[in-house]
Parts: sequence; C-alpha cells; structure tokens
Amino acid sequence: MNRRNLIVGGMAGAASLAFGTGSAAAKKQGKKPLAGVDRNLTGDYLDLTTTAGNREAFARIMGNTDMQSTKYGWYSGVVHGVLPGEKIRDLVGFSGFSVAKLMPTIEGEDPGYRKVLREVGFYTDLKTGEVLEEWENPYLDEKVRVVPIANDPFNHTITDYFYAPPTYGGLNAAPPPKIPFLMDWQRKGKSLNLASRINLFYPAALQPEKWPRESGGKFNQVSEIFLYQIDWDEMQNPDLTAIETRGTWNRITPWLPWMLMGPSEGHCVYTCFMGSGDTLDLADPKIVEYTAKNYPKYLEAPETWEEPSLSSLEWYAREQKPAPLPADGVIPVAKAKPPKF
Repeated sequence: MNRRNLIVGGMAGAASLAFGTGSAAAKKQGKKPLAGVDRNLTGDYLDLTTTAGNREAFARIMGNTDMQSTKYGWYSGVVHGVLPGEKIRDLVGFSGFSVAKLMPTIEGEDPGYRKVLREVGFYTDLKTGEVLEEWENPYLDEKVRVVPIANDPFNHTITDYFYAPPTYGGLNAAPPPKIPFLMDWQRKGKSLNLASRINLFYPAALQPEKWPRESGGKFNQVSEIFLYQIDWDEMQNPDLTAIETRGTWNRITPWLPWMLMGPSEGHCVYTCFMGSGDTLDLADPKIVEYTAKNYPKYLEAPETWEEPSLSSLEWYAREQKPAPLPADGVIPVAKAKPPKF
C-alpha cells in the first residue's frame, strides 16, 4: 500500500525518474508548448520542485497533517496468475483498505512526519464478491486455505529524504544512501499526477527448505506501481490538511504462499483501483462489514509507532505454519495448459 499505504520499501528508486515539465521539453525540441495547458509545478502554497514541497504534499496524500484525523485508503481489483506457456488467468478478486495517522518525527530523525498504518486486504470470489476462506487452485486442482493480508503495523517516515526501505525483519540490512525527496509529478492544468514505482529484490522470509510448498525461491522479486490523480487546486489550498486521491495500484509478486504453488514457474499480478479520503465510504461495504466482524482493530488507526514494520510475506512467515508435503513427498508443480490451435 504499499501495502502497501501500501508505499513503503524502495521509493528511493523514484528519485532517479525523469523530472521536469512538458513545457521545458517542448522548448528543448524547438516546439511551442500547448496553449492553455499549465505544467508549472510551483504553486502559491507548495513548490513541488523542492524537497519541502514534496514532503508536505506527500504527507497530505498519505495522512492528515493536523496529526489528529484518520486518513483512509481503499483498493479493489483482481489478482491474475501468470504461468509461462499459457494465457494469463483471472484468479480471485482483491479488496481492502488502510487506516493511517501522522505524528511528528522524533529527536534524531529528519524533521517531518511519522506515518502509522494498519491495512487489510481480502481475496474474494470473482462472481459474488464474497470473501474467500477456501479456494480451489485451478493450476493444481487442490483446495487451499486462503490467508488474507493483515499488516499491523506498516509504518514509515515522510521527510526531506526518501525513507529507507524496511529491513523485512533483518533480511535487508544494508543501509541505503540518503536521497533528496523529489517525486515524479506531472501537471496538466488542474490535474496533478504522481507516479511511484518500487522495484525490490531481497532474501525471502519463506525459504524453500522450510516452506517447500509456499516458497517460490530464496529471493522475493516484487514491484509495486502507484499512479495517483490529484486536484491541483486542492494541493495548493493551505486550508486542506489532507488531500483526496484516486488512481491505480499494480503489484507483481511471487505466487501467493497460501496458493501452495511451491517452485512452479510464474507469478501473480494485482491490478487495482485505489483512492483515499477522510471516510471509508468508497471502500467495499462487504469488506468493511467483514472486517468489523473478524478484524475489528483494523477499523482504527494505530496511536503509537511500533516495530517491526513488515510486509504481508514476512507476516505470513511469522504467523503461519508450513503446509505438509503429499504422502509421496513430491512437491506439486503447476504445468501450463496451452491452447489448441
């Protein structure tokens, strides 16, 4: 949000993205910019070409700078299966939400905000939208127990520098360089767009020796792509301490561990709409009701900063147990079913 929000762990990569206005590019090519389209990122309130402007803008997207109110995020879409040698499959629906608050950074940290967050995400039946507790894996013709996403906490800081990626429970120990917090903004008149692309490769908490049916290998290769649409006038309104957003969230990730795909080739892709605001009105009401009944604490934002801050794969390793092997001791592996031409 993020996971993510779901937007933690590797945003330093966004600093290397091209940054500039369409008008500047047009002048460089000797062309006149399009008439009537303002691409200037410097506003009367926030200058998005500065680290301070990026810090305050992002804080109002991720939370509420009054540091009292809760910011809600929602996401809804489909999880696809990608098995080499056959067409991509729509496997399950996915829907959930996050609850977050901001608090000031502490002594020894760069000035800015600490964001504290909880999030849930449930896998749903593609036809009915109901939450799945069991699922028939079409690749292996096997019924499996579905494990939802329930991350508590998933925290990070918002300062003049990209925050360090999480250590994933000590798996990612190398200290990253400090990179000025300048994000990939694009403005087209009243429309402000923000892109965040996070690409990760790190040692897996689910090692195949212990988790032969859940693990796809010794390393996790994960990418998350967040695309935000924001109103420029709202971003430049000093009276607003939080900004509503709309956009999309895509995630490329190993086979979900509860699918029990083991060393099968391939991976999963999430394609979701997302948004944020000061209520849960736009979240799926079935999901909110299910959460209230089964995970009630996830309706409230955390009040304190806690460690460790882990992703869903690391929480799975801590909270679940390895599935037993079949009686013959052979790990099931998915095989492609190519179409007949």
